[in-house]
Formats: sequence, structure tokens, C-alpha cells
Amino acid sequence: MTPLRSLFAALLLPLCASAAHAQDWKEIRFGVFPEYPPFESVAADGSLQGFDIELGNAICAKLEVKCTWVHNEFDGMIPALRARKFDAIMSSMAVTPAREKVIDFTDRLFLSPTSVITRKSADFGDTPESLKGKQVGVLQGSLQEAYARAHLAKLGAQIKAYQSQEQNYADLQNGRLDATLTDKLEAQLNFLSKPEGADFKTGPAFKDPTLPLDIAMGLRKNDQQLRALINKGIAAVQADGTYAQIQKKYFGDQDIYNE
Repeated sequence: MTPLRSLFAALLLPLCASAAHAQDWKEIRFGVFPEYPPFESVAADGSLQGFDIELGNAICAKLEVKCTWVHNEFDGMIPALRARKFDAIMSSMAVTPAREKVIDFTDRLFLSPTSVITRKSADFGDTPESLKGKQVGVLQGSLQEAYARAHLAKLGAQIKAYQSQEQNYADLQNGRLDATLTDKLEAQLNFLSKPEGADFKTGPAFKDPTLPLDIAMGLRKNDQQLRALINKGIAAVQADGTYAQIQKKYFGDQDIYNE
């Protein structure tokens, strides 16, 4: 082979590798923390269930790829993603400026405001300042924990982090917590609407740049082809009504995508 042909062949190799990589997605491995119903949890038979699980499986079906779920602690999701233990985070992860520095995100999956849950008899919780001196529970590794430690702790709140939101609710009920800062939608569906949540209420959504509304899948920075592929799947389930069907199953007539 002449030097010119050798050079031309060398230049073609990255292009060929890129083209082959674009067709390699026969399986997408999703990282999930299945302790956050109704979005993701473990059923009695050991299978995964929830809005995120059904939506992820529907997206994979539209893309004609295998969907594999990998259990991982929520506070270790990003390191595990970057270590290639899975291909995408599908676990109700909010899009934040800090996270965008280290990973990419797909298009929006749904919206999720943050609020404070307190007893109905409580006269605090509507503002960050009202939580001064209060015991406030958060989910470990969540954006609510980051916000609470950066802002509420400086205002005098005592922050306690738990490995599951259920532990937050348990300590709220038994009086070890005065409030929990969490996803407003999750609290309404998984606690406030149940008998054990009858004596509790949710306050208004907390407005802060570090508490964004958009929930999306997290991806590695260099996986632009996978990002484009998943976005195609998200658009497909929106267009044919699949998203609306899954949403209605878990949230009734509530629109979690546009609110």
C-alpha cells in the first residue's frame, strides 16, 4: 500500500469505528435505585415496578433494544455511570448545573417540584427561614440534601440524611423529624394520600436554581449517539400516546410533564 493510501485508510478508521458504534446499541443498561415508589420499587415477586421502569421499558421497545436494569445506591449513581457499570441513569434524577458539569442529560422525562412535608398542625415550613432550629430529613445523595446542607443548615436547620425516603416518613411520624424536604409529587402519592400521612401536609414548592424541575436520564459526556437514540425513543412514546397511558396509570389525570 502506498503512503498516500495508508494515510487515507488511517483517516477512515475513526469514521468506520464511529459508524459501527452507532449501530452497536442492542442493549441499554439503566442504573436504578428501586426504593422510590411510585417511580421505581421492587414488587413482591422481586421484579421492578413503577413509572420510571415502565417508561424505560417502553422506550427500549420503541428503539427495539434490550432493556437491562442495574440496581445501584442513588448517591453513587454518577460514579457508577462514569465507571461504565451501566449506560444511563433512569432513577428520577433532576437536572442540575453541578451534575451537568460531569454528565449529560436526555430530554425531559417529567417535572418534579420540591417542597417541605410537615404535620398539619405545624406553623412552619412555607419558607426556608421558617425551618430554623428544626430537624429536617432528606434523602441521602439527593439534590434536596445538597440544597438543605448549602442553604437550610446556614439558616439554623438541623439536617438528617436517610438512605430511603420511607425512613424520612417513619421518623416524621414518630417525632424524630419536624419536616422532610422531598419531591412534592412523590410525597403526595406515596405518603400524604395514605392513612399514615393523614396528619401531614405539603407546603408550596421551594424556588431555587439548585432545585430544578426537570427530571431526565443521566448519560456520560461522550455518549452523544446514545443520547440521540434515547431522545428518539422519548419522542416516540410521547407521539403515540404510550407516555400518556403510563402517566395515567400512576398519576391519574395529573400532568407531570407540563406542570
